[in-house]
Amino acid sequence: MSKMHAAVVDPNATGHVAIHDVEMPTPARNEAMVKVAAVSMNQGELRYAQSMEAGHSIGWDLAGIVEQPAADGTGPKEGSRVVGFVSTGAWAEMVAVPTDAIAVLPDNVLFEQAATLPVAGLTALYALEKGTGLLGRNVLVTGANGGVGVFACQLAKMMGARVIGLIRREANRDIVMKSDADEVVVSEDGGAARDFGPYRLIAESVGGQVLANCMTMLDHDGICVSFGNSSMQDTTFDAWSFMRTDRAKLYGFLLFHELGVEPASVGLSRLVRMVSERKLKPRISVEEPMEKVGEVARDLMDRKIPGKAVLRWWI
Repeated sequence: MSKMHAAVVDPNATGHVAIHDVEMPTPARNEAMVKVAAVSMNQGELRYAQSMEAGHSIGWDLAGIVEQPAADGTGPKEGSRVVGFVSTGAWAEMVAVPTDAIAVLPDNVLFEQAATLPVAGLTALYALEKGTGLLGRNVLVTGANGGVGVFACQLAKMMGARVIGLIRREANRDIVMKSDADEVVVSEDGGAARDFGPYRLIAESVGGQVLANCMTMLDHDGICVSFGNSSMQDTTFDAWSFMRTDRAKLYGFLLFHELGVEPASVGLSRLVRMVSERKLKPRISVEEPMEKVGEVARDLMDRKIPGKAVLRWWI
């Protein structure tokens, strides 16, 4: 079997990941073989890498060109520019991608832009769609300078909401304001965001005391969508106060579970269209060749990279 280059778990490497030679994948009948041009990083996959065995494949987001269409006749044809999502192994030169997790790219959407969309874009889109009646209502996005947060602020604004972005460092204020937030709150525990509430929807990714405080800021019929725990802290909150907020809800969100309801191809097509129409703007803070995967992974885990980090195989 032929070999290719791929970024895999390497406990001895910088960032716990390095490029090794691996076997080329063998696609299933419903999978297209994609020659990868660009990938993006997410903290989630890097956290998983910390506990995986050496040599384990890694990566969820990719964009590239279909080199071999799916044998069952579904999906895009050979030569199509696409964005795709896989459960693991995206950071490779060639990836077998299920056709229900692929969207075709128009010519005016760059591979680098598209690569930011699968995990961060879909998470932001589906998390916001857990809310109803957002037009003219307050929406809080925690971790608003992160990959999901930047998309969530823009999408919430498109839905007609008044958007408040919560960040920990003043240095990231400009990033969030440029992502269409109406207000930016700088706070370690999130408590200062109360001044702009109550909130119809809270897109929450920090956990710990931030989540606890968010639970007290919901409006009647409001929902807090918890899709991350970047603080890595437990959360203790006043359940009685939460129950007294009429019909308030806490929703536990995992993207892989949400995709059991709607295939990634549908959401990706929607996001790609918004990028093509210049309504949605990916925020790429770092763009490097794949050879620097370890250094970029380290910096992302150390929270030195706002927005998205993109790596290129070839252009």
